[in-house]
Amino acid sequence: MMSSTGGTSSEGTDSAATKKLSRKPKYSKFTQQELPACKPILTPGWVYFTLVEYLVITAYVAVGIIFIPIGLASLFASEHVVELVHRYDEDCLPSDYSDNALAYIQSTETNKTCTRSITVLKQMKSPVYIYYELDNFYQNHRRYVKSRSDEQLRSTAYESDTDDCVPEAVTKNGPIVPCGLIAWSLFNDTYRFSVNNSLLEVSKKDIAWKSDQEYKFGSDVYPKNFQIEGLIGGAKLNESIPLSEQVDLIVWMRTAALPTFRKLYGKIEVDLEANDEINVVIENNYNTYSFNGKKKLVLSTTSWIGGRNDFLGVAFLTVGSLCFFLAICFILVYIFKPR
Repeated sequence: MMSSTGGTSSEGTDSAATKKLSRKPKYSKFTQQELPACKPILTPGWVYFTLVEYLVITAYVAVGIIFIPIGLASLFASEHVVELVHRYDEDCLPSDYSDNALAYIQSTETNKTCTRSITVLKQMKSPVYIYYELDNFYQNHRRYVKSRSDEQLRSTAYESDTDDCVPEAVTKNGPIVPCGLIAWSLFNDTYRFSVNNSLLEVSKKDIAWKSDQEYKFGSDVYPKNFQIEGLIGGAKLNESIPLSEQVDLIVWMRTAALPTFRKLYGKIEVDLEANDEINVVIENNYNTYSFNGKKKLVLSTTSWIGGRNDFLGVAFLTVGSLCFFLAICFILVYIFKPR
């Protein structure tokens, strides 16, 4: 019995071993992973370069590829904008008042009319935009910016809401509409243009933001008690026209962030040819002499980026070039001096 049992056990073990051997794959270079191959040894510095610097370099190159063409296109468009800038606050000052400009501008008896001539250097395709530019005028002053009532501008129901408008809030006849220092100081110089003794019409259409006209200034709100007593700050308003149609006021009420700014006065909707002499009759009414400000008249065409603006193109070119430079520096550093 013992002999028989032992023999049977040995035979079972041999059979199991045979089955295991039968599952073994036949030898080949493919199954044994002995095919010829490149097996680079990655150092820690190379691994770090491929994972991090690759992404950084890619990002810098992508920014350069995007920004440089935009910068070139912006500069190209800006160079094709024709702009005429004429400062007139000094030229329109009579010689008798050269040492006392404040007396001239504040007097009601002095003649404020001034005629200037501007030569068109290049052809100006219509529309030609007319701007007035003021310098050293801080519309962003905290007290000046707060001196207004947006509720009053929108609805007659808030006509008496003038708490924030002091000192231009009320008169003995009632509340001032529109109240506040911003409206009170409304720009009041005027311009009339002619070429070859032919009058150029100045259009006021669409010079104000449509959203301002529809939502910020009410169509049922009319000027009231405005510039009727005390010190007069600027232009007067037609009391028969609602505030939503007082486009010069709407443009002025959108306060500027910087002390030098331009605001749209109107448009000339005919082409101006090269070498044309534009005669401008200016009513020099606005007082910039008390704070050493400057007044300029600007005629400008536009492009797809707006008016002349070299800064935008230069900024894009600078950022794009800097990104390309940094990408090249990263590549050179990790090729010649790896970690």
